[in-house]
Amino acid sequence: MASKPLIVVLTEKPFAKEAVAQIEELAKERGYPIKLLENYKKPEDAYPVVADADALIVRSDKVTPALLEHATKLKLVVRAGAGVDTIDLPACSAKKVVVMNTPGQNSNAVAELCFGQMLTLARGWWQGKSGSELRGKRLGLQAYGNVARYMAMIAKGFGMTVSAYDPLLPKEKISAEGVTPVAELKELYATCDYISIHTPLTPQTRGSVNWELLSSMKKNATLVNSARAEVVDEAALAKMLEERKDFKYAADVAPKIAKELQEKYQYRVCFTVAKMGAQTEEANTNSGLAAVREIADFFEKHDVSCQVNKF
Repeated sequence: MASKPLIVVLTEKPFAKEAVAQIEELAKERGYPIKLLENYKKPEDAYPVVADADALIVRSDKVTPALLEHATKLKLVVRAGAGVDTIDLPACSAKKVVVMNTPGQNSNAVAELCFGQMLTLARGWWQGKSGSELRGKRLGLQAYGNVARYMAMIAKGFGMTVSAYDPLLPKEKISAEGVTPVAELKELYATCDYISIHTPLTPQTRGSVNWELLSSMKKNATLVNSARAEVVDEAALAKMLEERKDFKYAADVAPKIAKELQEKYQYRVCFTVAKMGAQTEEANTNSGLAAVREIADFFEKHDVSCQVNKF
């Protein structure tokens, strides 16, 4: 009887230990051998490990043409999470390697972190001065995907009202979930007290949160970015913080000028030290187990329902 395909878990930033144990256990239950490479320091360290891999599980690790050249048996890459901008999709497609993600598995963790940052800024970094409440404020969601839906649920618990802009969704679908659809992005920015960005990074969205949008924001507004740093125009962001003393910015994806902004606007910005939205034991476990299931279903049932590349 032929052995089942080899799964390699390639994580420069490892899963939590409990998550790793459950990932290994599930792979064993499904009959798949599994190998781990964690905390590797440079891309070349992964080359000998991926040589025998039939499937890869990665987090924010870069899957490059160079890596693919060494992974000669590779048929599948699963991103344990949603964003796939660290994976060279055209290179994978050229080698007939399927790329999948695990949408929704990290969503609650990211949403909770966003609210933690919102509260931190609303209360002035807990410095003892009078702050403001979330209750009665309006939250605007730029794109209405999995994370945004959790944001909406949490916001309602705080007594906030919620609007969303998503040109890819019918407005009836948004309103059916108790969220007010907005027709234009500028309207969202101009009418909400908090804006939370959930758009993926694409050539079209890079730098799309620009001065025109930022300068239209309400007095005392806060912008929250858990998507990608590059979606926000850094020059416009710096100008907004300089000219609008009431404006605040929180990000799980710190801009390149984060240190400068922290020095100048200490209590008006809030950045994580690294992208930490998915860094909970629960999210680690959920996304890791989902990745193993997708791999097993791919090899056993030819299921490609979560495929994100084309060839």
